[in-house]
Amino acid sequence: MASLTTLCLSFLLLLFTSSTRSAPQRRPVDVPFSRNYVPTWAFDHIKYFNGGSEVHLMLDKYTGTGFQSKGSYLFGHFSMWIKMVAGDSAGTVTAFYLSSQNSEHDEIDFEFLGNRTGQPYILQTNVFTGGKGDREQRIYLWFDPTKEYHSYSVLWNMYQIVFFVDDVPIRVFKNSKDLGVRFPFDQPMKLYSSLWNADDWATRGGLEKTNWASAPFVAYYQGFHIDGCETSVNAKFCATQGTKWWDQKEFQDLDAVQYRRLQWVRNKYTIYNYCTDRVRFPAVPIECRRDRDI
Repeated sequence: MASLTTLCLSFLLLLFTSSTRSAPQRRPVDVPFSRNYVPTWAFDHIKYFNGGSEVHLMLDKYTGTGFQSKGSYLFGHFSMWIKMVAGDSAGTVTAFYLSSQNSEHDEIDFEFLGNRTGQPYILQTNVFTGGKGDREQRIYLWFDPTKEYHSYSVLWNMYQIVFFVDDVPIRVFKNSKDLGVRFPFDQPMKLYSSLWNADDWATRGGLEKTNWASAPFVAYYQGFHIDGCETSVNAKFCATQGTKWWDQKEFQDLDAVQYRRLQWVRNKYTIYNYCTDRVRFPAVPIECRRDRDI
């Protein structure tokens, strides 16, 4: 009998095959952890394997742990292969994100919210601009992220931010400065990842607490790909503007195939979208129509 993963992949192939091809991204280049990253806290809770090509983060009742990029970047393509905490992961959060360093910071977030055994992970994304967030979207994934490694990527240029899961776009945040919406373009960001306890909010709004009898919790990482415009933390522009592959015209917007994939995620897997939340936002946030979120 075919595995669930194989069936899902076959379905995706049938769904997305078209005479209109999506713009090809360059494949991420897998490098050892130490090429691009350094640990930031609880060094003894990070374990290295295969010459640093694989890294495990551990969370116990005493501490979680994390790492950050050596460099700061204005725009680029950033990717990580991650296998999530298995089993009873309720209360835990595995995060992969970019963030600048000041009070009016910019931030681009993947947050993977653990759950009780047998219940699905939730992937929450958010975008902060000028210190303002509140743009949460939540989806279920179409696979079990604890069984195998999967790719989670961000493409960020002057025109858009795109969140990808295994090359499927799950969210777009367009540059809507002309509409009065701030966009990250002049604050270099570092990349971060961490595994930590957030049982005050992560699972069912904090109703489900971390089961420390299941500790240590372990998240697994490979890849460590960075292809960005590296700058000082105070830089206001990218010296390679317009010359990188992720800065070219075909990456200024999604193409027809990618928009179909995004709509598939919207229709089948989205469980919360700030754009449709009339309790929090009685008026539709102005960027939502351009981002095709409504």
